[in-house]
Amino acid sequence: MRSSTLFERMSLQLGQLTDIELLRLHSTVLDELRARGAVRTRNNPIADYAEALVCKALSLRRAEKESKGHDAAGPDGTRYEIKSRRENPDRKATLSSPIRDLEGEHFDQLIIVLFAEDYTVKKAVELPRSAVDQIGRFVKHVNGWVIPLRENVWCNPHARDITLLLQSCQE
Repeated sequence: MRSSTLFERMSLQLGQLTDIELLRLHSTVLDELRARGAVRTRNNPIADYAEALVCKALSLRRAEKESKGHDAAGPDGTRYEIKSRRENPDRKATLSSPIRDLEGEHFDQLIIVLFAEDYTVKKAVELPRSAVDQIGRFVKHVNGWVIPLRENVWCNPHARDITLLLQSCQE
């Protein structure tokens, strides 16, 4: 009974937290669960959060789950693919998740968001679809294009820096 009451009190308090505060709490909880051996990975909700944040910041409409190859659309019909990565001290992964069927032309713009470990936006850019061929590479074993998250992404001449725009939506 006691833990049920504690959970109810915590639930009421959680409702008062912002999205970013809840995500930071999630990160802390995962760390503790991992230290206890209850979980083996740091899987996180970063992809969904990135999509929601980008849609809010750019006034986009999220695509239906069954939409192939894009995550959002603008009022003018522009299709956006959104890729994100959260920094992780245990893994130095610097690649985007794969973009499948790039040849299918399923999106017009690519948005890449790099989150710090505490879920704050560190860097974010919008790139035209044509830039993916220049900055990405096809990886056969994942059957998709991946993008190394290096300076050629953040400083690409075709990139539009949207970092501040996304950061302002986190506050």
